[in-house]
Amino acid sequence: LSCARSRATVLILGESGTGKELVAQGIHMASERRELPFVAVNCAAVSETLLESELFGYEEGAFTGARRGGKIGLFEAAHKGTIFLDEVGEMPLSLQSRLLRVLQEREVLRVGATEPTPVNVRVIAATHRNLLRHVEEGSFRQDLFYRLNVFRIEVPALRDRREDLRELVEYLHARAARRMAKPVLSLSDRALRRIMAYRWPGN
Repeated sequence: LSCARSRATVLILGESGTGKELVAQGIHMASERRELPFVAVNCAAVSETLLESELFGYEEGAFTGARRGGKIGLFEAAHKGTIFLDEVGEMPLSLQSRLLRVLQEREVLRVGATEPTPVNVRVIAATHRNLLRHVEEGSFRQDLFYRLNVFRIEVPALRDRREDLRELVEYLHARAARRMAKPVLSLSDRALRRIMAYRWPGN
């Protein structure tokens, strides 16, 4: 709750599948920005060239094939709300400097533009990478790491929170039964023992 009430940038760390985006959505929904946009982008799923125009937008004629009138980027789309940068550790160095400028100056420069656009947006970033190691290796900017690492949340892997397994399994089991219009049956002790003994790779 203290994280949601704050306006500080958040860095969520955790393995793939631990629910980092759900945590980000929860922070947004508990914050003063809850009625405003929540915009999510996976930095690892988009090519470097496309990611730049997706995040920061572009002006008309900025490059071959650019839309007439240009296009706003995701930072502008999230104005007054929250932008969630998933897998920020995969962001190329060339774009890390542009992200740093947004965090420092609270403005974006569209591709092909000469004048920046002010943005009021809360940034929540997430990664499964060890960013400090990437800083040491030179593949992640140290200044950007410290700008992102203001409010850090570490999401434990499922194998490290076995006390939550029973409740999670019962909830998911009941939800699946409702979707299939089947009666909700209680899980046997044998099934629960097997669930508790499983290592849960991939969470």
